[in-house]
Amino acid sequence: MKKLFFVLAVYGSALVFQSCGNSNQNATKTSDTSMIATDSTFTADNTMPLPADSDTSFANKAAVGGIAEVTFGKLAEAKASSAAVKDFAAMMIKDHGKANEELKTIAATKNITLPAGLDPEHAKKQQELEAKSGAEFESAYVKAMVEGHEKTLALMEDGSQNCKDADLKGFATKTAPVVKHHLNMIKKIQEGLK
Repeated sequence: MKKLFFVLAVYGSALVFQSCGNSNQNATKTSDTSMIATDSTFTADNTMPLPADSDTSFANKAAVGGIAEVTFGKLAEAKASSAAVKDFAAMMIKDHGKANEELKTIAATKNITLPAGLDPEHAKKQQELEAKSGAEFESAYVKAMVEGHEKTLALMEDGSQNCKDADLKGFATKTAPVVKHHLNMIKKIQEGLK
């Protein structure tokens, strides 16, 4: 009887240990599965998820605006006679060139393909500027810079509030004061040309 009781106790203990081990394995499998199911950092094919449409739109508009500032700045360096306009143009090439590179780096990590050139609106403005010379060019360039920086400032302020992606939001927040400074400078230059 004692032997039978001992055998049953050992057998019962073995069942308890085995069931505990299975529940731990099941718990591990369940938690692993839930981790996979709730991890939204990657898509099913292990690529980064696509950014929000609004973030992609922001990045594209910022890229085109930056390319335009550099392109128009190069024109102004070559065609302007005013030292203030030439200096401003050089600053556009430097500051917006740097911002363009930073945006490219961010976009590359977010599955955003940025435009490589000007959109039709900016290409038309480039042709208009190329056709002008002297004081007429300077006036048109300065006007384009005021209008462009007003749009870019609005874009950056909106992006700093509404971008879903933290890196793009940070870019917008960091860039907005620089654009505002440019806008203030070009408005002063515009006053001096009148």
